[in-house]
Amino acid sequence: MNILGISAFYHDSAACLIQDGKLIAAASEERFTRKRHDQDFPKNAVEYCLKAGNITKKDLDYAGFYEKPFVKFERILCSYLATFPRSFPSFIKSIPLWMHKKLWIPKTIRKELDFTGKIIFIDHHLSHAASSFLMSPYDEAAILTTDGVGEWSTTTMGVGNGTDIKITKELRFPHSLGLLYTAFTSYLGFKVNSAEYKVMGLAPYGEPRYEKLIFDRLVQLKEDGSFWINTKYFSYVHGLRMINRHFEDLFGQPEREPETKLEAFHKDIAASIQSATEQIVLHMCRALHKETKLTKLCMAGDVALNCMANGRIVKETPFRELFVQPAAGDAGGAIGVAAYVHFKVLENKRHPIWPGPFLGPEYSENEIRQLLNSESVPYQELDEESLAHEVAKLIDEQNVIGWFQGRMEFGPHALGNRSILADARHPKNRDRVNLKIKFRESFWPFAPSVLAEQATEYFDLNQPSPYMLLVAQVHPDKQVIPAVTHVDGSARVQTVAEHENPKFYRLIKAFYKRTGCPVIINTSFNVRGEPIVCTPQDAFRCFLHTHMDYLVLGNFLLNKKAMPESLRKVLPQLAFAPD
Repeated sequence: MNILGISAFYHDSAACLIQDGKLIAAASEERFTRKRHDQDFPKNAVEYCLKAGNITKKDLDYAGFYEKPFVKFERILCSYLATFPRSFPSFIKSIPLWMHKKLWIPKTIRKELDFTGKIIFIDHHLSHAASSFLMSPYDEAAILTTDGVGEWSTTTMGVGNGTDIKITKELRFPHSLGLLYTAFTSYLGFKVNSAEYKVMGLAPYGEPRYEKLIFDRLVQLKEDGSFWINTKYFSYVHGLRMINRHFEDLFGQPEREPETKLEAFHKDIAASIQSATEQIVLHMCRALHKETKLTKLCMAGDVALNCMANGRIVKETPFRELFVQPAAGDAGGAIGVAAYVHFKVLENKRHPIWPGPFLGPEYSENEIRQLLNSESVPYQELDEESLAHEVAKLIDEQNVIGWFQGRMEFGPHALGNRSILADARHPKNRDRVNLKIKFRESFWPFAPSVLAEQATEYFDLNQPSPYMLLVAQVHPDKQVIPAVTHVDGSARVQTVAEHENPKFYRLIKAFYKRTGCPVIINTSFNVRGEPIVCTPQDAFRCFLHTHMDYLVLGNFLLNKKAMPESLRKVLPQLAFAPD
């Protein structure tokens, strides 16, 4: 049985394939088109998934879409009507897009797939819930989903048991934690639905001076775990902006212009909304535990990518285990709807289906060699053991490494297959990688990748964090990794176990044996404004046009200093298909 899951059309389109009860492949469209958060039909992602399953479109049995477009359209129309005439400018801009594209999603899916079979549409937040619980190792768990907005829901609480998912509570638009956070993202001059992570990174530089004001005027917590948003201060219900003049008057300054200097005020605003968000998440989790009495929690939705809040859940609530799969945002809804079709619609018995995050394309050594030879690129080809020791030596010598291996990760984080690596012990490496390679703001910290068995020696961590979704404090006696330690002493940790990623583990192990430090910098292999690299060609181009010192493509090692000068100017378009 071949089940194709599709998500988005609004933000970060993606596709996945479940074949005979196994999750075979998943990828976001942006990785193929190189268009950040691509929201078109995920044509390339679909083609990749079919190829990974060794099938064609004709072999598909079911297709699933991660929400119900007509219900979503109903909410948008109701919101516009309720706020008319203020909503008229937004109405004029939004409705043509719906009328010409978004309302025709069923037709588009059939046309693009040449598919006459059954298409299953399920609620947006049910897709989120399924993408977490049905992928989790738990037979029973509490479920919390929270994001901007789906059809009407912005937050749901419930319980998963076997293949059943029961939603017990629902919070509806406009009362949304995701939209609240995005409103502050906009106020701070960052791009909405894209740069919320920058607010989280900026927060530790400030003090939460405005948190009380947020709870006094903007948000009210309810005893049942829900919350209420005072929409007087926001325009997202009816307008083209997230906030309005009442919001700006409340905080005493206008919205920051993008790319202008970040003042102490902006850092305090970031700290305040981050702290408030954490309090709201903890409030919901405590209420959910009180209702369910369960100790295992599954989370999904964009807010589940807030690793600072996640780190507090396992320390400050009765939940002892937390599962958040790495594509917890809308892209992961493709997995959710496909899993729902497999387990609920087709009534298959629950079995482990989550294979880990490495669900994207991979490229053979022959394909990589062909690329390098076609451009007369000098390289070394090493066996895996020699490669690990050589790269560990280069990192110890303060080189920055582009690391391209195996299957691409699904989700926003590089987890050791599409990564840029450096020495976490050297304080200058943070600024060096930020400004000379990533070309992004210097305040954003990098994540440490640490050998799983050494993680608790360095970090105050009480469960594995394989997907870089938990923040933990660095132990005071381990402040020898300043490049990954934030100003508040915290770090966004990735634990690396041998069975999860043997090649990446072998590299860190070699570095540990050489230096006595089991931690390295791991950041995504891309530059600001671009998606993470997908192909060897993407990686090679990024390597040539940044200040990376070495590039590892599979078992091939490239030295920047040895590159022909001509390659720095023009890199031909070369076509490579995934294995």
